[in-house]
Amino acid sequence: MDKGAALASSDVVHHHPAGVTAIGIGGTGSSSLSSFASWRAYGCALAQTPRRLSRRAFAVTAAREEMSRVRARSGSDMARALRWWDLVGLGLGGMVGAGVFVTTGRAARLYSGPGVVVSYAIAGLCALLSAFCYTEFAVDLPVAGGAFSYLRVTFGELAAFLTGANLIMEYVFSNAAVARSFTAYLGTAVGVDAPSQWRITVHGLPDGFNQVDLVAVAVILLITVCICYSTKESSVVNMVLTAVHVAFILFIIGMGFRHGDARNLTRPADPSRSPGGFFPHGAVGVFNGAAMVYLSYIGYDAVSTMAEEVQRPALDIPVGVSGSVVLVTVLYCLMAASMSMLLPYDAIDPEAPFSGAFKGRERCAWVSNVIGAGASLGILTSLMVAMLGQARYLCVIGRSGVMPAWLARVNPRTATPVNASAFLGVFTAALALFTELDILLNLVCIGTLFVFYMVANAVVYRRYAGSISELAARGGGGGARWPTLAFLTLFSLAALAFTLAWKLAPPEPRGVRAGLLAACAALAVAAVAAFKALVPQARVPELWGVPGMPWVPAASVFLNVFLLGSLDRPSYVRFAIFSAAALLVYVLYSVHASYDAEESGRLDGDGGGKVQDEACTVV
Repeated sequence: MDKGAALASSDVVHHHPAGVTAIGIGGTGSSSLSSFASWRAYGCALAQTPRRLSRRAFAVTAAREEMSRVRARSGSDMARALRWWDLVGLGLGGMVGAGVFVTTGRAARLYSGPGVVVSYAIAGLCALLSAFCYTEFAVDLPVAGGAFSYLRVTFGELAAFLTGANLIMEYVFSNAAVARSFTAYLGTAVGVDAPSQWRITVHGLPDGFNQVDLVAVAVILLITVCICYSTKESSVVNMVLTAVHVAFILFIIGMGFRHGDARNLTRPADPSRSPGGFFPHGAVGVFNGAAMVYLSYIGYDAVSTMAEEVQRPALDIPVGVSGSVVLVTVLYCLMAASMSMLLPYDAIDPEAPFSGAFKGRERCAWVSNVIGAGASLGILTSLMVAMLGQARYLCVIGRSGVMPAWLARVNPRTATPVNASAFLGVFTAALALFTELDILLNLVCIGTLFVFYMVANAVVYRRYAGSISELAARGGGGGARWPTLAFLTLFSLAALAFTLAWKLAPPEPRGVRAGLLAACAALAVAAVAAFKALVPQARVPELWGVPGMPWVPAASVFLNVFLLGSLDRPSYVRFAIFSAAALLVYVLYSVHASYDAEESGRLDGDGGGKVQDEACTVV
């Protein structure tokens, strides 16, 4: 065990002359850090907040440190027991949830019509581009932190903390909501009005908080126990559930093609009110539909958090992440095609498209029960994968020193982050017990899309400029830092301009909107071509890299900006509120915990301690 790991188990107090006290800090951010030793110490730390922010906000960790000294703060190692087929199963389980049964109908009815098949293909391409960016980082940096670790080694601590905090809160709230929906889908499977019969009404509590759902709590706690026990066994359970769930989906696809009519692909139910054709609302409808169905792909990013538990990262991670996205895209396109054949797009029930289509058919009403069973299994698999990923995000955030080190501990017997898993499980179960979390899909999605955008930018920056720590190791030279930042800014602005023109430019006079879109697209393409021609790469990945650099990550940035632009105003309000709350936590707690951990790590080598005198100055 290295010295940083040894100090994690105890604090060392060094005695100095009268009036001066030195407190040695374990590098893991324990509760007895000097900044939090007393109210006076905390007041002194707050007084130094500007200086600490300037020192820590953009501080990065070298990749080798993230994989050695920082990882050692968890104590025991996580077991490397996963192969590429485990990752494919986890990716399928994380993405193919109950949401696709609703999202497909909404996108077809409101935007794409039968062209929802193309919408799913576009969204799948966008997901694959983002998956490539995640894969390069996961192979080069096989730790459990996912996007948090990738941004921490590239852009620094504050960017990583804000994105990690938003992701965790996004998934905690969405998991609680999804767990409550399990009750409804399970009722559909057995023919019972489950929400009214299986939930307990508590009189005296406000509406929205008075329906106690013990089934949802039981599901969350059961999954929590499973993921605490073993990652490999959790993967096996996920593989079994996912296989059964995919079998349900293939059955539904087969029933749709068998009982469907190809004429529904071009013929609306009411031609007097609804346009016909495969693309009834044109290209605008197809891309707006792609923005909506992209939410069905969220979940593959959780696979990257399993990188620390993969046997052969260079082989297993690219196949696992990309393979799961490709398979899910094929399934989604087939589901969309079968649904479009069952009913004309303007007759689809946007809330229950598949079950609604079969209920109106003789001798096929029982299929809706099968759909309920399949959706229930989808909820279980998506919950398991999401909670596996969440726990690893939180574990690595605890390692970094910005959150209590208790969250970073890995149980030596189970080789899993038990503390982080149990904390998130109990927190999620408490929310699911009382709270009706009627969260719009867009609200759940915005933080994740923002992280995808940041990771794509980070891949380009790390390739062409190197991380900030790498620049420092080279004495500030050797990387095109400012040209890279200028390119990323210009390209993002071009993507934003394209998105605004798409949404706001008036259709008349004809040609103006098309001209604006063409100009923005031409600017984006020219920026990428000029950057590729003029700026050499500062580093080349040793094992696996994104192909077509910088075109592929640039396309990912462009598509994520476009999809972010499709979200509504409340989504951005919620995102701003959570981000402001996370920033407040960082300023009041995390920057001081991180500063203390940095000081102890820096002073470990010379055996000293951080000294504070009565005037609260560091000597």
